[in-house]
Amino acid sequence: MTVMFTKSVGEVAAEAGVAASAVRFYEQHGIIGAVRTSGDQRRFDESAACRIRVAKVAQRVGLTVREIAGVFAALPHDPQPEDWGRVAETLIAEAEARTAALREHLAGLRSGAKLCDLA
Repeated sequence: MTVMFTKSVGEVAAEAGVAASAVRFYEQHGIIGAVRTSGDQRRFDESAACRIRVAKVAQRVGLTVREIAGVFAALPHDPQPEDWGRVAETLIAEAEARTAALREHLAGLRSGAKLCDLA
């Protein structure tokens, strides 16, 4: 299947609920990809807005943009539900690991130990 790059920056921004500058940011960091027209305008595929929305979820989990780009590196150009399922599993595992680490930190803070000894 041929991937069609037809969406403008503004269209992707509107679909993803972000500013146009955010679309360019996510492209710069490898979250989404674009092709250039003969007039040097960016064009994105159908998955760009979805990738940005998922990236925003991943950022709320605590992943950096670099980490998100790594997760997305295995995604095909036209992700199917099972592909997104694997991304979800990765985000869930990461959120659970970070939650466990935060609980450990909270337990340490509540222990009465000197704060400088907790590091």
